[in-house]
Amino acid sequence: MMKIRIEITLCLLLFLVLAPFCICSGERLPVGMTLVRKATAHGAVCLDGSLPAYHLHRGFGAGSNNWILQFEGGGWCNDISSCLERAKTRRGSTRYMSKLEVFSGILSNNASLNPDFYNWNRVKLRYCDGASFSGDSKFDNGTSLLYFRGQRIWEAIIHDLLPKGLSRARKALLSGCSAGGLATFLHCHNFTKMLPSNASVKCLSDAGFFLDERDISLNYSMRSFYHDLVALQGIEQNLNPNCTRSTSNPKLCFFPQYALNYISTPYFILNSAYDVFQFHHSLVPPSADLHGHWNRCKLDPAACSAYQISVLQGLRRDMLVALYPSYKNSRRDGMFINSCFAHCQSESQDTWFAVDSPRIHNKTIAEAVGDWYFGRKITKEIDCPYPCDKTCHNLIPSPQGCYLVKITLLSRLKCICRFH
Repeated sequence: MMKIRIEITLCLLLFLVLAPFCICSGERLPVGMTLVRKATAHGAVCLDGSLPAYHLHRGFGAGSNNWILQFEGGGWCNDISSCLERAKTRRGSTRYMSKLEVFSGILSNNASLNPDFYNWNRVKLRYCDGASFSGDSKFDNGTSLLYFRGQRIWEAIIHDLLPKGLSRARKALLSGCSAGGLATFLHCHNFTKMLPSNASVKCLSDAGFFLDERDISLNYSMRSFYHDLVALQGIEQNLNPNCTRSTSNPKLCFFPQYALNYISTPYFILNSAYDVFQFHHSLVPPSADLHGHWNRCKLDPAACSAYQISVLQGLRRDMLVALYPSYKNSRRDGMFINSCFAHCQSESQDTWFAVDSPRIHNKTIAEAVGDWYFGRKITKEIDCPYPCDKTCHNLIPSPQGCYLVKITLLSRLKCICRFH
């Protein structure tokens, strides 16, 4: 316990001293916000009624007609009280968002940091609806007003980008992290239809493969959460109709493992087998660990008991089982499933493409994604079980709401603040 406290203290001190350099290594690329002015006419507004937004950095040279669209992540709100709170923050209103976003990792414009996509048009879609860009309803009780218009926001941003060059796309990649990664499952098919028929369109989910998993108390806590979310925000009507017709519980189609079966567009899944969000909120939510028996394990995987490790190995096994049909039967799909305690690895330069980035079979995430997108080789990389991987950047949540990133390679510590 003393060692953990020392590491946390050290990392916080480093963060305070080196704050300007905490987000990523390499050059910083601040990109300005674009508000979608015509969105209001179509009811495409954030939770609080503010205009939706995105950040666009233009491509150049051979990448001028190629596009990456990256959904921002940030969890969900599944009841009125949490959505009202969210509407007062940057997760529910563009009024509170930073007007500049630093592009790094897959969004970098530096060829040495992002060799395959650096010169593409790169767009970050800001997240302000609380339902992975998929709801279409409204709450109004005469006192409080909330707009659940994620589906309309998605469509409004696309229609704003089409005349800016997206309609002439030759290559396109729809990507996203966390709740944004889940959004790629919901919109991949639709995105393909909006682009030219001769365009090469593919989709990538980073840390968005949320499992329909029982927690340690054997309850389907994540399923219950998503059911409430789908009902509250009017999402079911926007789920894949082939999926919803195939099950007696259409709301389950919000889960990527069920939606993936009905996506024909080539797909890449980047995920940790021990995703820290799913570990902390789906497998061991606070409601299932009232006495805090898992607290030390959550802070440091090395502190987990043999039983706790076996439970975590079960999470990995269930993820691989859910991915098996894609792994076995599809030559067009790709995956990179590593054994790091991580969440979102494509937007940070440290984990995307750097000297000490995580690797599987000596291949970085950027190399795996590039090989898959450009068809250089079939890319289906699956890591060995924890704790075999010594290249990991393990994310450990701190009391301040950041993640302490413990890099096992060379036993160094770095700090990366990720405000989800």
